[in-house]
Amino acid sequence: MRWEGRGESSNVEDRRGVGGGGMRMGLPVGGGIGGLVLLLIFSALTGQSPLDLIGGSSDPTSYEPGGTASEPATDPQTRFIRVVLKDTEDTWNAVFRDHGNVYEPPTLVLFSEVTSTACGLGQSAMGPFYCPGDRKVYLDTSFFEELARRFGAPGDFAQAYVVAHEVGHHVQNLLGVSEQVAGARQRTSAREGNALSVRLELQADCYAGVWGHYAAQHDLLDPGDAEEGLRAAASIGDDRLQRQAQGRVVPESFTHGSSEQRVSWLRRGLENGRIESCDTFSGNE
Repeated sequence: MRWEGRGESSNVEDRRGVGGGGMRMGLPVGGGIGGLVLLLIFSALTGQSPLDLIGGSSDPTSYEPGGTASEPATDPQTRFIRVVLKDTEDTWNAVFRDHGNVYEPPTLVLFSEVTSTACGLGQSAMGPFYCPGDRKVYLDTSFFEELARRFGAPGDFAQAYVVAHEVGHHVQNLLGVSEQVAGARQRTSAREGNALSVRLELQADCYAGVWGHYAAQHDLLDPGDAEEGLRAAASIGDDRLQRQAQGRVVPESFTHGSSEQRVSWLRRGLENGRIESCDTFSGNE
């Protein structure tokens, strides 16, 4: 990716080296490329959704930030994340404006090992996630090493895809999709609710592709970047994770979609750049 020298977002909170505080409210949503990596594997073994394995109360008054963030880091990894986040802001500002809406960018929190969130305790083992309670994306950058080493998905665009997927969950929150899905899950069976969660994750993949479509127009991408993202999506499909964890695939316990589904929806967003093409809830794909 051609990110050096580009504008950086100011909406990054660096908590690395800062301890976590008290928190309770809501549930974290989805996890980027691997999202809730260890919880996904546990889910594959137990049949439980990761969303049901993370606790939290509904009291919005009980969130207490933990400590004071350090000064903004200037290392290449942090600057890269700031550049990617800034480009997502530019893209979604334009898309929302074209639809007569105003985009409110999320804050991206960098943390190490554990941190407080309005959705409960954030831990590195959960993978990157978005918390609708405080409208923040949470990321321990050590996940990128795991992404390359464990899942065979190296590269800067693969990392950018992680950020863009979580921002996609923020877009869903702003559009009211997340709230609708949460309400529908409460009125359906566990199996049907799980299927709705998968559709939510696939739409976030598609929204990540929408950003990638415009990133290419902004001359941010190098040749081969899109393929890098698609390989990353394929490497962390639920079917592949389940096969690795337990030697068999249980589709009814999927949480993020199969490799084929994730690749398909990411590609759809990349190719046309239209949020209208990201309706994962009306079809069977």
